[in-house]
Amino acid sequence: MTRLRVVLKGAVLGALGVGATAKTSAPYQAPLDVDHDGFESRASLGAAYMDIIDPMLEVLSTMQEEYFAPWLGTWPEAIDWTAAVMGTHVSGALKSISRALDLIPISGQAGDRYKENLVTLFFSQVLSFYFGQDHFAIRNQAYDDILWVVLGWLETIQFIDLHTTLNFKDVVDTPGFAKWHGNIWTPAFSHRARVFWNLAKAGWDWDLCGGGMTWNPRLEPYKNAITNELFISASASMYLYFPGDWNDSPFFNGLDSSSGEHFSRPRGHDIFRPHDPTFLQFALDGYRWLEESGMMNDQGLYVDGFHISGWNDPTNTNKKCDVRNEQVYTYNQGVILTGQIDLWKITGNYSYVDDGHRLIRNVINATGWNLHRQTPIDHGLSDRSYTDGEPWEGSKLPPWHGLGRAGIIEEACDSEGTCSQDSQTFKGIFFHHLTAFCTSSLSLDDFLVYNGHTREQLRSHSEQCRSYAPWLRHNARAMVRTRNDAGLVGMWWTAGYLALKDKMPPQDDIRDPNAVDYRNDGVPDDPVWRRTPTGVTPPKVPQIPLPEPYKADNHVASNTRQQTPRPPQEDSEGVRHYDEANAGKRKASSLITEDLNDRGRGRTVETQGSGLALLRAFWEISTRTRSKKEEASAGKRVDPAEL
Repeated sequence: MTRLRVVLKGAVLGALGVGATAKTSAPYQAPLDVDHDGFESRASLGAAYMDIIDPMLEVLSTMQEEYFAPWLGTWPEAIDWTAAVMGTHVSGALKSISRALDLIPISGQAGDRYKENLVTLFFSQVLSFYFGQDHFAIRNQAYDDILWVVLGWLETIQFIDLHTTLNFKDVVDTPGFAKWHGNIWTPAFSHRARVFWNLAKAGWDWDLCGGGMTWNPRLEPYKNAITNELFISASASMYLYFPGDWNDSPFFNGLDSSSGEHFSRPRGHDIFRPHDPTFLQFALDGYRWLEESGMMNDQGLYVDGFHISGWNDPTNTNKKCDVRNEQVYTYNQGVILTGQIDLWKITGNYSYVDDGHRLIRNVINATGWNLHRQTPIDHGLSDRSYTDGEPWEGSKLPPWHGLGRAGIIEEACDSEGTCSQDSQTFKGIFFHHLTAFCTSSLSLDDFLVYNGHTREQLRSHSEQCRSYAPWLRHNARAMVRTRNDAGLVGMWWTAGYLALKDKMPPQDDIRDPNAVDYRNDGVPDDPVWRRTPTGVTPPKVPQIPLPEPYKADNHVASNTRQQTPRPPQEDSEGVRHYDEANAGKRKASSLITEDLNDRGRGRTVETQGSGLALLRAFWEISTRTRSKKEEASAGKRVDPAEL
């Protein structure tokens, strides 16, 4: 066991008052089976919840140990936007860790040291990423890429505030008695979030499609779900959590929140204060536009986006979004959840949360899970495979329901092993924002506006979130069974549920003829997506290679014919092109392998981050099951049935 895992085990077990010697000297154990059965033998409520968070710590530590390069301050195999998401996952995990350790009755200096060492270890890596992030390159990328940066540093600011509140609330903020040291970095994180939000807002216009954000300014107009959901959530979060930024570098512009259409600032200053009305106005306008855009399909899921018909015809005056791309991705169902919960806190309007729960129910149903019975929809599927370990013996894979099968969430590319680096990140994004929506720490203190109904609405919201725990448990148990001997998480979690190893059953064709899967197959080279050539050839920008990152032999199975994926290259329009190893293409399923999750790109930092986000969602929502009586008697045994 590596030094990092020793530190983690020592921190967790030491905090629990359990000797760590025997476990820390043992080799890495087989993938953990997430269950509640072990709770009966634990002595306290806090220890019971550590049984849930321990797998999360394992996945997190493996992600950082195997993929993060401290001397570069990043995950070298990630691309700019997926690295931003990985940073967000680590900051989100830190929030859960801080809350989890606070549940444990520890005392004395030794316990405090264990706790702080665990938190500081991962925070130091987030801080390293602040300097390692290629923030200059991202400024010239698509608007969705830019907005991942905003949400990432706002997540870190929220962690700093939470950790300070939980652990340093009685400290007097004076020289020699300062609050938690992470607070000194809040201005830097705030500045980066503000700069990138400012860059992204240029993607909004009222002229085309009656509003909304454009995805990529270097392509034909395409207003898609993810860019608009990101802008809504980033704007609402900026209004709630942004502490202000009085640093007007690196550029001046002309925005002023006191006048004009969406607040132009003619004085040339670029200063934003807490609760700046600019952020809220954009969030409200963005949400209204998205709801009226017609971007949901018959299953109540967001499709990818809209083009404008006849755009390349000089005689055509159409400016309406009327050509819909029916492709469905998991992350398009998740990012908006952060905006919805934040808008409820800001306005007191519960309709935003109603919309969110309706979307979550639609997602769960589209995975083939019956939320009322808390079992898979299709006959013959149950949790029995977890106990007998026998592989699926059906003549073909269980039927596809739109976002998965057998109650397990999937991308359409998962089962064939053809997912690109983008798609390998998507499920984790969904679960991160589900956690933000259903966080166990939500209370009336978090609301800027509330009314006489808010308390009851909060209770209803909690009950609905609690109902998602069995589905999360079902997915978490499948996910942990995709980990290999090194603890690396696979992409296709259904293989874990069905106990599929090297044999791939046939499946129905699940591709939609009206969908363009440009996230896996690349942006089509046609007039619908790309601008008509102008005859001017842009200059070539030389690619400067990064230092060769370290490579662990266990990243790729020795019996798998698989290339090491290269970061996608951008063309003159800023569009990423994936090489065959990155995209996987349609022939990945024919690779000779003893592990279906080694096909295509195999196990990556993005698949590890997705596993982390799922386990975090499971822990956060499981903690909602505590009753008031349980909270008052932490030393009593916990009934597993109630979890």
